[in-house]
Amino acid sequence: MMTGSPHILIVDDHREIRDAIAKYLEKNGMRATTAANALAMDAAMKVGQFDLIVLDVMMPGEDGLSVCRRLRAQDGIPILMLTALGDDTDRIVGLEVGADDYLPKPFNPRELLARIKAILRRSERARMPGRNIAGHRLAFDRWVLDTDRRKLIDTEGAEVALTTSEFRLLTVFLARPRFVLSRDQLLDLTSGRAAQVFDRTIDNQINRLRRKIEADPTKPVLIATVWGGGYSFAADVREVP
Repeated sequence: MMTGSPHILIVDDHREIRDAIAKYLEKNGMRATTAANALAMDAAMKVGQFDLIVLDVMMPGEDGLSVCRRLRAQDGIPILMLTALGDDTDRIVGLEVGADDYLPKPFNPRELLARIKAILRRSERARMPGRNIAGHRLAFDRWVLDTDRRKLIDTEGAEVALTTSEFRLLTVFLARPRFVLSRDQLLDLTSGRAAQVFDRTIDNQINRLRRKIEADPTKPVLIATVWGGGYSFAADVREVP
């Protein structure tokens, strides 16, 4: 799982392209390392850890398709391939040998950044712990959530109505108790989209959910705020008949 800023390895034999990509990614909060060919890439990977590789198809020596095939046989690092404009063969073969996405040259750097972020979110979600809770009744604090019937019931048998967004948010927390989840992760897990600048969607949903499940919403103990990190579900969760 990533810690800190994502570290991207850019492999392209055109210095202007790889340097321009590196500069743009660094301007947008990422770390970037460049390599001119497969040999330089291998050397960089021996001394550094990377979250994603931007890999050009057309390179002297070992080409990008061969590199992608080799990396897929030994590593699960995400790969975004750069292909020649309109070259569907490279695109299709690249996806077949294991690339996560592709982008034809020339490209808009904003689109490259968006695709990198999307791949990183999918990769992070795939590694994120969490159990399948569909079809179960889950007890926490004074509540039981029936995931099949989508009903939240207190110890006295009273039902509390949940909106679809509140239900999704609660199930995400119950599947990952005591795990710190960022706002971006929560938004991706609940709705499959990335947060925009100043996006308060998750904060608003959590405030509404707290009003329904916390004994005192002004002093929450079930959904804890982790300053600088996000939120964590702080109660024990168990299955009940």
